[in-house]
Amino acid sequence: MTERRAVLSGSAFEERIGYARAVVDGDRVHVSGTTGYDYTAMTIADGVVEQAEQCLRNIGAALEEAGCTFADVVRVRYLLPVREDFEPCWPVLRRVFGDVRPAATMMVCGLADPAMRIEIEVDARRPSVG
Repeated sequence: MTERRAVLSGSAFEERIGYARAVVDGDRVHVSGTTGYDYTAMTIADGVVEQAEQCLRNIGAALEEAGCTFADVVRVRYLLPVREDFEPCWPVLRRVFGDVRPAATMMVCGLADPAMRIEIEVDARRPSVG
């Protein structure tokens, strides 16, 4: 039977809305759209670059709990309400994904809270064990 388990971050949103930060399904890991909230302090920075950095810290923690790293990411989606905010994030994104080269999409759309300036979603494949 294929393993399926939820990875929870402790965000109040997971309980209120009914989702998991990530779902491990066999060798696949699906990380939900993740914003720049620092869940330990329940704060969000004003700047899009700082939010992107926090998104990646949040995603990295979920990937680690799921048994993988950014090197295992095969797909990434960037969601931003303001198109012009994407380019300032490129150096941060390149630092994490530059050698990995996952398939990527950037979409301009509304986010759940006006304070949110970027949301990032990834899919990864866990390395084989043994």
